[in-house]
Amino acid sequence: MKTREDYIAEDFTATIPVAEYMANYRDAEKFIGFCRQCTRYNTYWACPPFSFNVDHYLSQCQTALIIGTKITPLHPERITDVISFGKEMMETERKRTDELLLEMEKTYKGRAFFPVSCLLCPTCTRTEGKPCLYPERVRPSLEACGFDIGKTASELLHIELKWGDKDRMPEYLLLVSGIFGDIQKDL
Repeated sequence: MKTREDYIAEDFTATIPVAEYMANYRDAEKFIGFCRQCTRYNTYWACPPFSFNVDHYLSQCQTALIIGTKITPLHPERITDVISFGKEMMETERKRTDELLLEMEKTYKGRAFFPVSCLLCPTCTRTEGKPCLYPERVRPSLEACGFDIGKTASELLHIELKWGDKDRMPEYLLLVSGIFGDIQKDL
């Protein structure tokens, strides 16, 4: 658990065989359909459509370690700009978890899945038809590969997704990431 001046960040984990995760928590048609409605679809290298076969990419590993980073504001009543505060908390924790996941890729000879979307560049080169500036660091999210993050969070991590709005911070934010690899269940 990381305690900052404004929030607490806690990581929760669950392991599951990749084949079981794919069979029970993935609905590519439904969730990539949501991606198609997003402005990032086909404009960010970490977003679909991908130049690789997603099923093959996912099934090369045996075990998935799912990581939920729960970010709880300590003083929600003091937040004056909900959007900026939420974005700042998520970016800070994303930097931490992204680095951790890249290290875990090496340790477990696996594949990392970052939460949400890419943070590496202010504007992605994909829209210009150019290659990614950071191909060694860009990773898709679980949802971009068709996984149900709500079901993953509630059933595997035992944390429900919460929603706020532009004027109200939810009780907490949840970033869901993962690493697929040769992972031992006794982590």
